Amino acid sequence: MTVVKKPKVVITMGDPSGVGPEVILKGLTSFNWEDSCLPIVIGSPLALERERKNLGLDCSFEIIDEISRFSHTKSIQIFPGDIKLSSEDIAYRNLSEVGARAVIEWIKIAVSLVTDGFADAVCTAPLNKAVLKNKANFKYPGHTEFLAYLTNTKRFVMMLAGERLRVSLVTIHCPLARVPELLSVEGIIDTIQITAKALSKDFGIEKPRLAVAGLNPHAGEDGKFGTEETEIIAPAIEKASEKGIDVFGPCAPDTVYHYAYHGKFDAVISMYHDQGLIPLKLVHFFDAVNVTLGLPIIRTSVDHGTAYDIAGRGMADPRSFIAALRLATKMAISRCKDKKTKDPVCDG
Repeated sequence: MTVVKKPKVVITMGDPSGVGPEVILKGLTSFNWEDSCLPIVIGSPLALERERKNLGLDCSFEIIDEISRFSHTKSIQIFPGDIKLSSEDIAYRNLSEVGARAVIEWIKIAVSLVTDGFADAVCTAPLNKAVLKNKANFKYPGHTEFLAYLTNTKRFVMMLAGERLRVSLVTIHCPLARVPELLSVEGIIDTIQITAKALSKDFGIEKPRLAVAGLNPHAGEDGKFGTEETEIIAPAIEKASEKGIDVFGPCAPDTVYHYAYHGKFDAVISMYHDQGLIPLKLVHFFDAVNVTLGLPIIRTSVDHGTAYDIAGRGMADPRSFIAALRLATKMAISRCKDKKTKDPVCDG
């Protein structure tokens, strides 16, 4: 019999000059996390101490210099890595070059802890891509692409998830004018397959029901408003259905999210960024979670940026971080139950 243990979730601090440390600390002191998971913060102890003083929180920290010394205590445990940061390095809204290199290093550490079997999931706080590019020559569009590189993943999907609505994106960060040319039968099939597999393996949904949104108004209305539905999207749905996936569409984009919200579908495959994220954020503005599907590791993230404008003011809302940590925990447990072999979070 497989016994599920509490998953170890490594939390990367992201940019310590933004709201990452604040939402982490607020999140870890707002609910009884030790009953559900074992969190380890990878980041700057100085940044967390600064937030503890700013927020007047009563909590204890334990800095560990070797990850093997991680212990099951009620203290918030922090692993700073090898790059030591000063208060100047993490100044609000002004991350130093050394700080930028540390942010990248923290992500590498987190991934290695999961791939090496020490931890079960990664939960990431936000980073600022422009700052990392300018100060540390970061060449990736964002967290997702960097994680794909570190795990040697060629096909991955960005999903935004809440309790009532989940959306997966076929295209992500690109100009709207380029979306039609970037759509392909193969790309849509990949998104459908990766989403269906993740919903089953990581979300515990035995037979996921997927809807695929059309690109054009009324899903093209038989070619009157565009041909992408008949030439690209419908053939992809047909082929995915032949593989045994319960998938429906192309659906009119102005109605499909309503039906998904009310439980008819477990996720909507969206053709472009704002098509999926506008309805998602209308419903789950404060508690949406960014999930990277298709990776060999579990990765969840807050669905917001570094918010430099409010950093240090105590105004950051931790609900997205709390939801991301809880979802990482849930996914780790679900993946454990799905596996027939031993797993770090399983015993047996």
